[in-house]
Amino acid sequence: MPQQVTSFFRRLGDTIRGFSVAQRVIAIIGVAVVALGVTGIAMWASQPSYTPLFSGVAASDASAIVDQLRTDGVPYQLTDGGSTILVPQEKVYDERLKAASAGLPASTTGGYSLLDKMGVTSSEFQQNVTYKRAMEGELGNTIAAMKGVKAASVRLAIPQETVFASEKKDPTASVFVETQSGVTLTADQVQAIVHLTSAAVPGMKPTDVAVVDADGTVLSTVGGGATGGADKQASDYETRVKSAVQQMLDKVVGPGNATVAVAADVSTESAQRTEESYTAPTDAPSLSETTQKETYTGSGGGGNAGVLGPDNIAVPNGTNGNGTFNSESSTKDNAVDKVTEQRTIPAGAINRQTVSVALNSDAVGGVSANEIRNLVNAAAGIDVKRGDSVSVEMVPFSKAGATEAAKALQEAKDAAAQDQLTSIIRTSLIAGAIVAAAIIAFALFRRSRKRAAELAALEQDTDSLALDAGAFPIALEQAAPTVPMQLDPVPEITDPAELEADRRRAEIEALAERDPQRTAEFLRSLMDDRAGV
Repeated sequence: MPQQVTSFFRRLGDTIRGFSVAQRVIAIIGVAVVALGVTGIAMWASQPSYTPLFSGVAASDASAIVDQLRTDGVPYQLTDGGSTILVPQEKVYDERLKAASAGLPASTTGGYSLLDKMGVTSSEFQQNVTYKRAMEGELGNTIAAMKGVKAASVRLAIPQETVFASEKKDPTASVFVETQSGVTLTADQVQAIVHLTSAAVPGMKPTDVAVVDADGTVLSTVGGGATGGADKQASDYETRVKSAVQQMLDKVVGPGNATVAVAADVSTESAQRTEESYTAPTDAPSLSETTQKETYTGSGGGGNAGVLGPDNIAVPNGTNGNGTFNSESSTKDNAVDKVTEQRTIPAGAINRQTVSVALNSDAVGGVSANEIRNLVNAAAGIDVKRGDSVSVEMVPFSKAGATEAAKALQEAKDAAAQDQLTSIIRTSLIAGAIVAAAIIAFALFRRSRKRAAELAALEQDTDSLALDAGAFPIALEQAAPTVPMQLDPVPEITDPAELEADRRRAEIEALAERDPQRTAEFLRSLMDDRAGV
């Protein structure tokens, strides 16, 4: 090892040995913090970005794909209970091509690919069943592609075709949906599933589709539709009307000074109604018109014929026998407006609703009950002919709930402020510790550099002294007493080199008096270096 490196480590060791216990602890903590920070940053920077390779795969396919990744030495991660496989982004396309060449994933829910495997000897029953399975698989794959849906299964009940119209039945479908963790399907998504399934099967209506999720919750029922039953429709209607009226009253009388309750009577029956109405148009031409006229004129031998008498004997009437006959008839078909209307009345029609409003009499002074009633009638769509009613009363409100709510709100604010203060203190302590460690490390670095400079100067002085003396380093033992003797006067030294050597010798002696142990260690190391040379 070069001498400069050895000297640096030796000086560093001497500097560390000169630290106190507190300085050593702080130095170790600072070095550990810096090392952990550098290690964390390096691990974060070196970690690859993972991208889904396959999602929603079966367990058997996931096992085969993982075996392939292990064989290729590609790191991977499993999420969503093992159904999603993540690999580094730069390996996605290569591994997908390799999986496709190996026929993975092999598991499939069917689809129209089932029709490719049918032979020419398949019976009609097999063809019908295979076609139904293909439709179920395609619908399941399509629904599973929706956002928030993890897997979907569709079962179709398609009745056989018959020539008897009275015995014809509508097809039905049942859909099982498994959502992702923490995801709940909205009403719009349920309606989308219902309409997607009903539109794919001829003759199927949206009310013929049932949807159930993995928790066993019925999202759509056969006959009730995707919007739920009459109870849910009534609840939604009441919530919507209550929200509209409450928002209006909060702006009029202030928040917390009014409460609203809505009760709606919703019809649970559905029916079909056919109505025909006729009206006579004005100034409209007739569709068809027929007129018949008959006229007869002549004598006919009336004088000879006469009339019958009492004994059925012809008696002459004394006339000349001339006669005339006229007959006229007409038929007219006038134009008539005819309207035939067929309506389907679904369940959920509002039969009657009542709205109750309670106002805080202590806070509402300048508003009358009639004014509030008129506002509520317009906001809730009150129909008096239908039997709707509105009740407005001014009563004193209880303040216990408001006091508790204010107390709870204040406690929540205090807790949030305390958490924020704790977070600030924690962050400040961490930042202070990091800054203190940096300052201590910088101070130690400066101190080590200063000590290294002092040791270098001392080493240079010692080398010069040794060269001037031309012998072994100066001994520190006390000289033996000698007998005083008469000496000649010492001649005055005028050589500058000798003066500089005397000055350095005096400085070394003074240093030895101040710190003899350190001086001895330095001289011992210098002797070792010279012995090595």
